[in-house]
Amino acid sequence: MSEERFLALQAVAGVVSRETFEALSHFEAQFLKWNQRINLAASSTLSDVWSRHILDSAQLAALAPGATKWLDLGSGGGFPGLVLAFLMRDRSGRIDLVESNRKKAAFLQAMIGEFNLPARVIARRIEDAPAFVDQPQIVTARALAALPLLVELASPWLLAGATALFHKGRDYRAEVEESSQRWSFDLVEYKSSVDPEGVVLEISGLSAR
Repeated sequence: MSEERFLALQAVAGVVSRETFEALSHFEAQFLKWNQRINLAASSTLSDVWSRHILDSAQLAALAPGATKWLDLGSGGGFPGLVLAFLMRDRSGRIDLVESNRKKAAFLQAMIGEFNLPARVIARRIEDAPAFVDQPQIVTARALAALPLLVELASPWLLAGATALFHKGRDYRAEVEESSQRWSFDLVEYKSSVDPEGVVLEISGLSAR
């Protein structure tokens, strides 16, 4: 089972060391422990945290392998931000995690400290975060908001040249259409490596219409 999980991680994320795989496995156990006290994820998804959350997050690493400056909005339970931080232990890079909920921010900080991750928690509302975040190359968000609001929240960094990688479900096309009424952008759609109905949307070249 452990070997299958390791191979599944490499299949979606690229080269991952055994040490990082073991660390992610320990993180999974810590996540479940903390989730008993803090609502970090929907209970319906907890039967398969490895696939539903960790692998789903890890696939982003393969979409921007050369990026070293990342920003995750609404990091919550650490998906995808903390997972990406684990993967950055095998490659260069850092990620800022924006989370306004104090309990969730405390969880993120605890995991960063325990696993010595190349990450920083910005315990602020997303709207207030630009003053505290260096310009990233990649902006991520998962299960945070509909695409029109996501683009609006990420626009300070996207307008300055960052690229977004946003997880979306099967109804994403309507959200893209609504977003395009206000914004002009380049869009690449990647089928999710984990969720048969999911996609990852790559948004770049943002400008206001």
